[in-house]
Amino acid sequence: MAGTVSKIIHFHDEEEFLDEMGDVMERFSYLASKYGHNPIVGLILWDYIGVRDAEGVKVFRVGEFPYFEGTLKVDLETLRIMERYFDEMESRWDELTVEEINYFVEMLNEALGEERVYYDAYSLGLDRNTAYIILDLASLHYLDSVLEGRDREIFEEAVELLMKYV
Repeated sequence: MAGTVSKIIHFHDEEEFLDEMGDVMERFSYLASKYGHNPIVGLILWDYIGVRDAEGVKVFRVGEFPYFEGTLKVDLETLRIMERYFDEMESRWDELTVEEINYFVEMLNEALGEERVYYDAYSLGLDRNTAYIILDLASLHYLDSVLEGRDREIFEEAVELLMKYV
């Protein structure tokens, strides 16, 4: 995508990172709703998994499957197969590696008989305490050139938090 840059981000405290990136994305989303430009195109954490259902692909973290279970539009048999694999991954959370998640996803897709579950962190080279971010520099530059007043403050706060990691 023209005007974008991607980077692997390293952090020490996952909870702090998620809170701060949530703040950054909230600020940029607010500005995008007014100005039509969002500098953050995508963010992938080391434990993000995508599941294709009747509505498209839904993304969640490994430990969040029980919360997404009710939102997935798949048949009961598919849901139960996925539940078994995700329960196994969650039971090993403390020592779970990117390689193991990738292996579980491959086994899960084999058990389902189709590629329905996606895991990109392995191929992106992520590990624990890493994320992959895609930034739209053209949108960042545009917002920087047009914002004034309170929106400028919101923008600068978001950029300051983002720069902590980038």
